[in-house]
Amino acid sequence: MKGVQFLVAFVVLALASSFASASDPSPLQDFCVAIDDYKSGVFVNGKFCKDPKLATPNDFFYSGLNIPRNTSNPVGSTVTPVNVAQIPGLNTLGVSLVRIDYEPYGQNPPHTHPRASEILFVQEGTLYVGFVTSNTDNKLFTKVLNKGDVFVFPIGLIHFQFNVGKTNAVAFAGLSSQNPGVITIANAVFGSDPPINPDVLTRAFQLDQKVVKSLQAKFWWDNN
Repeated sequence: MKGVQFLVAFVVLALASSFASASDPSPLQDFCVAIDDYKSGVFVNGKFCKDPKLATPNDFFYSGLNIPRNTSNPVGSTVTPVNVAQIPGLNTLGVSLVRIDYEPYGQNPPHTHPRASEILFVQEGTLYVGFVTSNTDNKLFTKVLNKGDVFVFPIGLIHFQFNVGKTNAVAFAGLSSQNPGVITIANAVFGSDPPINPDVLTRAFQLDQKVVKSLQAKFWWDNN
C-alpha cells in the first residue's frame, strides 16, 4: 500500500513539475544579463549570462518606443519588439513588450506566439481584434477596442488585430516571455523555405493547385 501511495505522489509531483515548466522558468538569481560571449558567461535558458558584477543600467534599458514606425508595407502595420534581443537584462525574467503601429485599415495578420500569452492595450485608434480556440471547436472570440481598452490573447492561439478606423492606431502589448516568438500563419504556410509540397497545401486548404502555387510565389511581408 505504501508503495502505491509513493507511486501516486511521485506521479503528481512529476505532473506538477511539467506544468511549472510550461512557461519561462523562474530565475535563480536577481538577474542574468544576456551576452553572446560564452567565454565569460554561463549558459542559462538560451543565453549566456554576464557576470553580475559587470552589469550596468544600460543592460536594463531601451529608448525610442515613443517613436511612430513606418507602416507603408503590404500589411499596413509594424511591430517594434522589446525583448531579450533589445534589453539583455530581460534574460530569464519572463516578460517582454511590443509597440504596434497600424495605418488606416492596416492589420497585424493572424499569427501565434508559441511561448507567451499577450495583453494588448490600445493607446490610439480603433482595433477589431480576436483569437481562435484550438481544434475541434475553433471558436472565434472578437472585440472592437477603442482608446484605453485592453484585450488578452491566450498563449499559442491564433490571433490578429485590424485597424477599422480612418486614422492611424497605436497599441502596446506585454508578453509572458523574454522571447515569445511569432509565427505568422500565411508566411509560415505559403512562404516557407523550402516551400511545402503544393500537393499537401492543395488538399489541406481544398484549393486548386494553381492557386496554391500562386500564393507560394508571392512575397510574404514580415511586419516584425
